[in-house]
Amino acid sequence: MRVLTISGIFAAADHQPAPPSDDESETVYKLTPISRLLVDDDGDDGASSTPRGMSAMLRLLARSDTAVAPFFGLGAWFRDAGAATLFEAARGAPTWSLTRSDASYNEALNDGCAANSSFAMDAVLNDGAAAGGASSIFRGLGSLVDVGGDHGAAVMAIARAFPHIKCSVLDLEQVVSKAPSDGTVQFVAGDMFQSIPPADAVLLKYVLHCWDDDDCVKILRRCKRAISARDGVGKVIIMNVVVGYGTQDNVVKETQVLFDMFMMRYGGAEREEHEWKKIFLEAGFSSYKITPILGFQSLIEIFP
Repeated sequence: MRVLTISGIFAAADHQPAPPSDDESETVYKLTPISRLLVDDDGDDGASSTPRGMSAMLRLLARSDTAVAPFFGLGAWFRDAGAATLFEAARGAPTWSLTRSDASYNEALNDGCAANSSFAMDAVLNDGAAAGGASSIFRGLGSLVDVGGDHGAAVMAIARAFPHIKCSVLDLEQVVSKAPSDGTVQFVAGDMFQSIPPADAVLLKYVLHCWDDDDCVKILRRCKRAISARDGVGKVIIMNVVVGYGTQDNVVKETQVLFDMFMMRYGGAEREEHEWKKIFLEAGFSSYKITPILGFQSLIEIFP
């Protein structure tokens, strides 16, 4: 508890016992803004205590077999000229293939992505004014497809905020087969490298940092074919880190570069603006706009 207090996960305060006890004061530990994000219990009214609970994402990032173990082989991976990623070297299969054969990992990944999406979209849509009008990015759209959108937490939030937008999710069969269906969002099983359903806009949320530059270009070319040809409407919306963008205090800088190291296990990377620009131009897009959100994250609109 002392370690967690020093790192800011909990706060410590002395508590004096009620008289006439002669006992020494005891330390009482309390939640901080950080640890409140990890509390998923219900409030008094039975509703979730916070729409930004991130415990499922923490459990995913702390899994020893898929998140931690790959880095134990970092030295051998650097010396090996093979094409396998750190993740493949540790588990014998790419992460997306492993979701087909490992039900526990598939469930953890889906739950973690849903928590992350709910957190991010709550901030984008409800705190949009504070984030420079981030929510306005979705205005004027008639349809949107979330590529790699998992169980649809992001587009469900968008559909609630903008009921006129027809929202859909494209993801792998093992993902969408477990997705909840309430009629709000259409789920499509497929491979983004093969085909993407047509829409006014394509959303890529925490997708491209999982892939190298060549694969990002391939994905974006598929997106370009899918988006609306109507003037001023068709675009791709990317939610990812832009290294060096946004509030650049030490915590944000550290988070961005540590995420960059973490994405090495997939063979991906976090990118600076000039690296993003190179990919966009190679994929056939003409311009882009970056809107910083959530401290270390950004929304990027790219236009044909």
